[in-house]
Amino acid sequence: MSLDVVPSLLLFLFVFGASHACLQDPAEAYRFTGAVCRLTYPAAVVLNEKTTKVIEAVFQHARYPSVKGEKSLFLIGTVIYGLENLEIHNLSIGRSAFELHPGEGISMEITNVSAVFKGRIQYGYGSWLVSVEHSIDFEIEYQIDLGINPKLYCGEGKVAADTSDCFLNFHKLSLHLQGDKEPNWLKKLFTDFITFTVKLVVKGQICKEINKVANILADFIQERAEQFLSDGDISMDIGVAAAPVITANYIESYHKGLSIYKNVSAVINESVFHPSQLTEHKMLYFWISDQLLNPMFTAAHHDARFQLNISGAELSELFKTNLSSTMPEYFRKCLLESGSPQLRVWSSSVPYLHTSTLGTNVRGTASAQLHCGGAGAPTLFFQAEVDMDITVSYADKKVFLQSNRSEIYVLQAEFSSQNQPHLDQAQLDFIREAVEKIGIPKVLSVFETEVTRLLDKQGTYLFDIFSPEVLPQEGFMVLQMDFGFPHHLLVEFLRRTLQ
Repeated sequence: MSLDVVPSLLLFLFVFGASHACLQDPAEAYRFTGAVCRLTYPAAVVLNEKTTKVIEAVFQHARYPSVKGEKSLFLIGTVIYGLENLEIHNLSIGRSAFELHPGEGISMEITNVSAVFKGRIQYGYGSWLVSVEHSIDFEIEYQIDLGINPKLYCGEGKVAADTSDCFLNFHKLSLHLQGDKEPNWLKKLFTDFITFTVKLVVKGQICKEINKVANILADFIQERAEQFLSDGDISMDIGVAAAPVITANYIESYHKGLSIYKNVSAVINESVFHPSQLTEHKMLYFWISDQLLNPMFTAAHHDARFQLNISGAELSELFKTNLSSTMPEYFRKCLLESGSPQLRVWSSSVPYLHTSTLGTNVRGTASAQLHCGGAGAPTLFFQAEVDMDITVSYADKKVFLQSNRSEIYVLQAEFSSQNQPHLDQAQLDFIREAVEKIGIPKVLSVFETEVTRLLDKQGTYLFDIFSPEVLPQEGFMVLQMDFGFPHHLLVEFLRRTLQ
């Protein structure tokens, strides 16, 4: 069954991303919003722990530029120096804290960052009395506090972070020259201007690297989201409709969620989102509009994704289900006596979805062909209109779909051979009941397997998802959950960033 693009309620575990424009007023952007992500304070605590690891990696892997300079001294003349091969060793980070500032941004403070800065000094000095050229290894022990006040904004249509408000406070900075064999005045000189220079180098480079890594992280997540939601001619514009909103309790981002099929984009302009539709007692929330899901159904239908083929013993076993209708002779011989029955099912109209507090209602028309094998065997063609209510759940890292109500109307049923009699009402009743009690459960079972497989392929199973709930509402649904951040994503990000 081809179900690579499906209306999965869990496809947005990675959704953050880019688009072409942003509205300045979030309230104005609500009606253009197909999906909303709300990250509450407890979730930010979990992500802050991972951010500390990223900051630690930035310190360790930052490329510190060589520094050259000179200084004039009485009697000695001009001292020319260069700092080369600058590296950080024995890095440790004490504590990391953050705070959400409503309407402004996020403040992060990482305290008690200690390390040893190693490098080599190339220096020379001279006058009419003396001329010296020399090099010596040095170490600088330092202890600092790092502060970052990132501002989230809509840059080039995507959620971006401006980390230019970055500062370092040095509590300790001690220079050690290798062997301490140099003159005291030289050590004093180097202590004065080299430690000052290293301060500038460390501050400038660390803040520069943090800003670069923040942008790389945004692009990394964007790539993952695009890969997750794209297949063949079907993709999705997951760009932001407005800049994120920050309150004391959560960060909220608004995404367009426009399905794109063969370069033609869907349109959302009547979304019913309002912040009051989400609560704050879970770590993570996804609000998903019917206007996002229906174009996904349309694209999947036109791309012939909703097809199912069943044959042989699997098909025969399905029809051993107890039904109240008597199995017609044709079906009995075809399914239970012929050696190779084949059933092909496909969507013959665009499915339509509507969500309410009762669940997700799906309506559409399905067609089927039943062939009993053999050159002379007739083929049965039938078409049915299906109207059913489905509830969705996620547990034990699997997706579950449950049909709560269904109505089946057989629109057409006929044999390919003119010699076969027309189907009577009893045969039509059997087809209707078989679709309801055999066909729908089988299709939902395949959907469950395929959606779970798709999520596993993207690494969703590596998340520790706790107490997930899918709450259907009028015109939208809410996914709410607690989670643990997967370590593999951080490792992959750091590997790609620092390689």
